[in-house]
Amino acid sequence: MTATDHRTDTELVIAHRTTGDADAREALIIRYSGLARAIARRFSRRGLQYDDIVQSGYLGLIQAVDRFDPARGVPLQAYAARTIEGEIMHLFRDRGWAVRVPRSLQELSRSIAVASEQLGHKLGRKPTVAELAEATGHCEQEVAEAQAAQRAYVAEPLVEPGAGERDDDVRPVSALMIEEFGFGEVCDRHQISNSLRHLPLRERTIVRLRFYHDMTQAEIAAELGISQMHVSRLLRSALDSLRAVIEAGQAQAVS
Repeated sequence: MTATDHRTDTELVIAHRTTGDADAREALIIRYSGLARAIARRFSRRGLQYDDIVQSGYLGLIQAVDRFDPARGVPLQAYAARTIEGEIMHLFRDRGWAVRVPRSLQELSRSIAVASEQLGHKLGRKPTVAELAEATGHCEQEVAEAQAAQRAYVAEPLVEPGAGERDDDVRPVSALMIEEFGFGEVCDRHQISNSLRHLPLRERTIVRLRFYHDMTQAEIAAELGISQMHVSRLLRSALDSLRAVIEAGQAQAVS
């Protein structure tokens, strides 16, 4: 770790980008490591290990430092915050709820997890369902359902009884499974199809003609009676809108 570098963010960024100054890069990462930890703490009650979340935050910070361009007019801190949060959200999309549960149950699960930790410190042991119900004002059935939902963050490996002498001998069912390569494509197509509904009719039509019917922009222009340049602008706008809709849906899924 280098000593404190008193250069401004701009000076450090310029040194890193123009001369490959490794010390400048490290100074920026150290300077904003607290920001990565602070953002990670906001996600710490959502079921994943805090250390894993922090590591994703640091990865986002490194990406922000390496990709930051001062010409965009956005402060490094703001750019880093968005990049860090985005990387953490990627972690939750990859390792989050293994089984989709209702949002209300997700929220209850988080509140029960917090209450369980606080009550556990007070009691010096893991609280019972009845104690959590009394502490949170929920019925025991709701607490039990929330605790069960917490296990949806991690999928248990599929296993089947083995041929060993003990009943608990198991072997992975994955050895018997066949990978369906088209499944991911079906999911992607379903997500895109739903997102297309948010586009204006003309932009939706252009996207379908371009990517579903494999028409060129010139062919689309002739089909719709507009200029190819206009088609290009509308297609770019449509793709930006689709990206925003999909990312908003993914963010909502992990919030």
